[in-house]
Amino acid sequence: MLHESTEQIFPRVVEEFKDVFPEELPGLPPDRAVEFSIDLIPGAAPIAKKIYPMNKEELAELNKQIKELLSKGFIQPSASPWGAPVLFVKKKDGTLRLVIDYRVLNEVTIKNKYPLPRIDQLFNQLGEARVFSKIDLRSGYHQVKVKKEDIPKTAFRTRYGHYEFLVMPFGLTNAPAIFMDLMNRIFYQYLDKFVIVFIDDILIYSKSEEEHEKHLRIVLQTLREEQLYAKLSKCEFWLDQIPFLGHIIMSF
Repeated sequence: MLHESTEQIFPRVVEEFKDVFPEELPGLPPDRAVEFSIDLIPGAAPIAKKIYPMNKEELAELNKQIKELLSKGFIQPSASPWGAPVLFVKKKDGTLRLVIDYRVLNEVTIKNKYPLPRIDQLFNQLGEARVFSKIDLRSGYHQVKVKKEDIPKTAFRTRYGHYEFLVMPFGLTNAPAIFMDLMNRIFYQYLDKFVIVFIDDILIYSKSEEEHEKHLRIVLQTLREEQLYAKLSKCEFWLDQIPFLGHIIMSF
């Protein structure tokens, strides 16, 4: 339930940082300390799989989504010897999600051992927190570049051509670890003080409303400086209980 005294504050804070909540990602992400790399097991050779069949509706959607990815600069035409097939998965709202089937590439990829935090241990940091906000990044993986030499390994084959990703695609085995590494570096000085990060989800927690305004501004300013962008419709602000990572977090 929203605290009455904050009904005027949090819209003002969000408005102040509205550039952090664009309707679409503005284009290719900046160069970052962390890039997505794909290290292969010794002896691994390029693999190209047959294109999966699609019906008329799926082909129309595929053509549309390829054009969108090209216009954003997220993919480019490829001459790579690698080539993963693509398919669609129907989402709850009936729309189609494009999936690159990277299973074969994942099998020959050396697994990144960067630790993902245990969810139960994350919540031990909350202490006497009373006010919570949650920020969900917009297409978080697409906000990280692929290392130049590894771009050809991301190639995928379609009815409408052969393409490769310049940004980190979904479906690759080390993507969560790479993104976790990036977020931990960015928010390191605030972790376990008033910020919890799990991949592309950010929880801000505070003992008071006044403190929360300060904490929220710090997080939003950090996102602005790092040119990381959030999806406003999936964010929640200034609550005394909030869903996060499949749990309901509340003040005591």
